[in-house]
Amino acid sequence: MSATSAHHGRIHTSSGARSGARALAPADQAFYLLRTLYIVAPILFGLDKFFNVLTYWPNYLAPVATQVVPLSPQSFMYMVGVVEIIAGLLVAWKPRWGSLVVALWLLGIIVNLLVLGHGFDVALRDFGLLVGALALNRLTARRA
Repeated sequence: MSATSAHHGRIHTSSGARSGARALAPADQAFYLLRTLYIVAPILFGLDKFFNVLTYWPNYLAPVATQVVPLSPQSFMYMVGVVEIIAGLLVAWKPRWGSLVVALWLLGIIVNLLVLGHGFDVALRDFGLLVGALALNRLTARRA
C-alpha cells in the first residue's frame, strides 16, 4: 500500500502509487480542464473569424462598433479574431493573466450583443464562459 497526503489541494503519493490525471486533486483537474477550454476555444473562434465556417460573424457585430473603429464589419472581425487567438495563447503561457484577458473580452462580447439587441442566448452562454474564466483565474492564483 502506498501512502498519500494532501497538501495545498494536491495529492502527493509515495512510490508505487497511481500516476497521471487520476492522482491529481480535484482542484488541479479543474484547473487543467478550464485551462484547456480557454486555450482551445478562443483560438478556434479567433481562427473562424477569418473563415466564417461556424457562422457569419459580422452579423453579431453591433453597428456602433464600426462607427467607433472605422472598418468594414468583416475587417473588424479579422481584428477580433487576432485578439481572440492572442488571448488563447496568453492563457497557454500565462493562465493567471490570460484568464483575466479572456474574461474581459467575454464581457465586451456580452455588451456588444446587448447593444445589438439580439443574440441574448449567446450573451448568456458567454456570461457562463466569463464565470469559468474567472474560476480559472482563482484556481491559478491558488496554485501560485
